[in-house]
Amino acid sequence: MLIAQADKDRISAAIAAAEQTTSGEIFCVIARQCGDYRTVPLVWAAALALLLPLPLIALTALPASWIYIAQLALFVVAALILSIPAIRFHIVPRRRMHQQAHAEAVRQFLAHGLHKTDNRTGVLIFASEAEHYAEVIADEGIVAKVPQQVWDEALAALIAGIAQRRAADGFVAAIERCGAVLAQHFPPGALNRNELPDKLIEI
Repeated sequence: MLIAQADKDRISAAIAAAEQTTSGEIFCVIARQCGDYRTVPLVWAAALALLLPLPLIALTALPASWIYIAQLALFVVAALILSIPAIRFHIVPRRRMHQQAHAEAVRQFLAHGLHKTDNRTGVLIFASEAEHYAEVIADEGIVAKVPQQVWDEALAALIAGIAQRRAADGFVAAIERCGAVLAQHFPPGALNRNELPDKLIEI
């Protein structure tokens, strides 16, 4: 569990409180990881194995068959070591991890129907632990009315909480900022129905 149940309850309460003042919808997702990146260790291992013959040919008199065996052994050992999760996530290019996490955030936005809310006012607050990535995605109904700075501030609040190992505080702060801007531009209607569950989803 990434976030304790008590903190999940706090986040749910923050969403419910924010949505009392707006017809918009706020949804939160936290992911342990957005990809396994299992091909990355293989690429690194293959690169190391391809480079190995150069020093062996230059500095030794080993026959080609022994060099080939050494290449295979290096590939297998390197692939096994680099596949250890604690190591693997340090050799994946940051850009690739962020692209994967962004793609997952978009999938979550669509999968939970935030693009189908009344007046297109759904907001997703998303964070991924392994990728060290966070994002706030707002639907087109509110993006057109709100400057990017507002979403940047909500994102900064989320990141600050996560950086201090208080992810729940970060989510609550981001929810409050998003709720305030939603209330300003989309006050509650006559029915103000709740279209999405008021909770944090872990994936």
